[in-house]
Amino acid sequence: MDHRKNIEVCFTPGEYEYFKDEYEIVVVIDVLRATSAICAAFHNGIKSIIPVATIEEAREYKAKGYLVGAERKGQIVEGFDFGNSPYSYMNEALRGKEVVLTTTNGTKALDVAKDADTVVVGSLNNLDALCEWLAEQDKNILCLCSGWQDKFNLEDTICAGAISEYLIGTGKFTSSEDSSIAAKYLYLSAWDRYMGFLKASSHRRRLKNLNLNEDIKYCLTPNLTNVIPILRDGKLVKL
Repeated sequence: MDHRKNIEVCFTPGEYEYFKDEYEIVVVIDVLRATSAICAAFHNGIKSIIPVATIEEAREYKAKGYLVGAERKGQIVEGFDFGNSPYSYMNEALRGKEVVLTTTNGTKALDVAKDADTVVVGSLNNLDALCEWLAEQDKNILCLCSGWQDKFNLEDTICAGAISEYLIGTGKFTSSEDSSIAAKYLYLSAWDRYMGFLKASSHRRRLKNLNLNEDIKYCLTPNLTNVIPILRDGKLVKL
């Protein structure tokens, strides 16, 4: 009898319903830029982040006096404190604070997955620490890629492939979905040249057109931190 746990990859939040209820742990990934920014925030001492799916919810928090980040289509939404650049969260003034965040893709994926037993945040920035932690859990794991407006994207899939390749390599996990196999091979094609491989990706081009090259470089750099953000009672906190 095979006692290995499953590690699978879901390409978009829209496909999550086909996977849900089979996995105790969901890893939400939005490399460019939400989950990278969330990891940067906790690395720099933020207390907690309340992720919300809509601008309307974000406005309600803003009206109550919260610090609120809001991003749509790569840009800061007018009237909010910041967007989802990792550099926005490297601010001394945010240490020990609670902030609210809404983004085009990442917070939507967090909202979709929120009823799973355990939801953690993954990025290239916390890749090794996350993989090592996941390997110890003895649970079925789903990597949920945020994609771009419910469409497949390269960078999230490559990150998910890196996680699944690591976990399968431990001998404790197996995967059978074609999405997981595709993610693994994309990762193996890209692992030693993320920047070059992702040069043509649609969201990288989108961000480059917004002059966000420094953000791109930061988000595509593996292992800048060992923090693992986890969702507890509707808030992200540091594990």
